[in-house]
Order: sequence, then C-alpha cells, then structure tokens
Amino acid sequence: MSPTRMAKIETAIRVVLEFNDSFNRHDVAGMMQLMSDDCVFENTSPAPDGTVYSGKEAVTQFWQDFFRESPHAHIEIEEIFGFGRRCIMRWKYTWVDTKEKGHVRGVDIFQVRDGFICEKFSYVKG
Repeated sequence: MSPTRMAKIETAIRVVLEFNDSFNRHDVAGMMQLMSDDCVFENTSPAPDGTVYSGKEAVTQFWQDFFRESPHAHIEIEEIFGFGRRCIMRWKYTWVDTKEKGHVRGVDIFQVRDGFICEKFSYVKG
C-alpha cells in the first residue's frame, strides 16, 4: 500500500474518532467543525429508511435537538476501519431516559473528503 493511500485511510479514521469524541462530550460545535458544508447525515429513524439531513445547518439542528432529548447519549466504538475515503464504525449506543436505560448496536458508514466528513450513514440492528 502506498504511503499516500495509507495517509488517507489514517486521516479518515482520525477524523471519525475525533467526531465520536465530540459526540460523547455532546459538543455539537466540535462535531460540526469536522463536517463539510455540504454534509449529508442519514439517521436510523424512522425505520426502515431513516431521515436524511443535508447541509451543515440541518445537520447541526438535528444534533442540537438530539442531545436535548437524549442528554445521556453515549457511543462506544466496538470496531473501526478505513478504506481510502471511507471509514466504517461498528458501535453500541447507550442512553438513559425517564423510564429506563437502554442500548442498540449498529454501524456508521462515513465518507471523508479533504479532512471533513461529507457523509454519515447510520444503520441499527433491530
């Protein structure tokens, strides 16, 4: 593998790891600094296809609402690997609501372009 290709894979993984760290701090500004202006986020809900949010403004609003409604949200990375501009992350998402603690497991498929996440497609088991 060429050093250039290896650097792209490492960059994508680093960006996604930093994004997840910001997620776990509920730092929307930090998350959005890592996303491109034309980013696309495909949520897991509602099943089966999820809602698609396009552009930084729409994605920012989603995350602000999300953390307001789920103040204990946390993602534990179970596995992460990269293929060029793509990064795949298998995760366990945990939360606490007014009634109980819960979790789901899933996968995110990221595309990183020029050091920014331009796509985040989320899929959940269940």
